[in-house]
Amino acid sequence: MTKVGIAVFPGSNCDRDVHHVLNNVVGLQADFIWHTKDRISGYDAMIVPGGFAFGDRLRAGIIAAHSPIVSEIKRMARDGTPVLGICNGFQILVESGLLPGALMMNDSLRFVCRWTKVKVQNNETPFTSEFSKRQEFDIPVAHGEGRYMVDSKLLKDLKKNNQIVLQYSNDDPNGSVSLIAAVCNEDGNVMGMMPHPERASEPIISATGKNDAITIFKSLADYLKGK
Repeated sequence: MTKVGIAVFPGSNCDRDVHHVLNNVVGLQADFIWHTKDRISGYDAMIVPGGFAFGDRLRAGIIAAHSPIVSEIKRMARDGTPVLGICNGFQILVESGLLPGALMMNDSLRFVCRWTKVKVQNNETPFTSEFSKRQEFDIPVAHGEGRYMVDSKLLKDLKKNNQIVLQYSNDDPNGSVSLIAAVCNEDGNVMGMMPHPERASEPIISATGKNDAITIFKSLADYLKGK
């Protein structure tokens, strides 16, 4: 049976949301994996959820990036396993070197928690394959250090390699360069996104009554079934 692992750190707080959506909405078996686990086997994908790993001490994601489980996630990523980092998970993937760039304090210097709209720029990843190119959908953000930054050379490389996956639709909540909301690695199997798809995966908690954000997880499910 296809299984998805959910990495859990001290301070993770969206792990249960992701667990609920995967198991009860999408129909994938998902298990919690504590961050001290240094051997992982039998999992077909990994999710690094949102929250405040280690209280965001020093810098968001930097302590978690040195946890034993991250070494295993790196190994799995090298082997082609899909890895998704959401919000704090995105920060952890950046700090661990699995994704390029840096995530900094929002340009407002405030924690931002609201709905926004994103546009799909790359629908060829395991997490976006069920979207149409340029499709827009509503999704919430909740972060203090979500401003994605790269220099001009790296931005050029990201565009050239089709690594910009999602962009805010002219409504940037944090001041990210080029309105970037999600990026992937060059191989496309590792993606980090600042918005929270697990918080918009059921109509009852949607701002518009639609739950298009669940397509992130449905894309993963279809990808894994195809594998």
